[in-house]
Amino acid sequence: MIRLENVTKRYLMGDNVVKALDGIDININEGEMVAIVGPSGSGKSTLMNIIGCLDVVTDGLYELNKISIKDYDQDELADIRNQQIGFVFQQFNLLNNFTAIENVMMPMTYAKLPKQKREEKAEELLNLVGLGDRMDHKPTELSGGQQQRVSIARALANNPAIILADEPTGALDTATGHEVLNQLKKLNQGGKTVIIITHDLEVAKNTNRIITLRDGKVIQDEVQNHA
Repeated sequence: MIRLENVTKRYLMGDNVVKALDGIDININEGEMVAIVGPSGSGKSTLMNIIGCLDVVTDGLYELNKISIKDYDQDELADIRNQQIGFVFQQFNLLNNFTAIENVMMPMTYAKLPKQKREEKAEELLNLVGLGDRMDHKPTELSGGQQQRVSIARALANNPAIILADEPTGALDTATGHEVLNQLKKLNQGGKTVIIITHDLEVAKNTNRIITLRDGKVIQDEVQNHA
């Protein structure tokens, strides 16, 4: 489903060229649950941005569902993000003036779904994440864990095949973080490909495979056997 071959990403910072990714080779199959880990500056955020079509490679190949997206323009990348990838962020990124259901409906607005369909789907997704009784609450009226569950429901709005979660438990206490990870595991068991970017090895241990980056390179790619 996801194939990166000899992927390099360079940035110009002042007069210096910074190589954020340096010859990355990764394949991720449909239905996997994978953690991408590494210290700050290892390249994991850059890799997430490339997998999520928020950025493009400098050199190398990135194929999503066997289609190379190297030459896609911004509009084409935006279409892929909207249709194929659901994002979950550390800081939730919810709109504070909108209720939970309105936040979940937002991606469907871009997909031009009729209002009634958007409402029905958003209600269904909030029930799925256990927030059926909080639909009309704004983010400020919800706990951190509830906000992250709204953000998971929003990520599912257009039924993407891939969920890309960037430090999804980073702003949560341990118990709430476990709830959110369990929610992501359930989605994976339901057939979604789940990719978690994290610096926390305890979070990574909840996945089936850990890819470790350092200095823009993959230094380990290990399948985990959960007994």
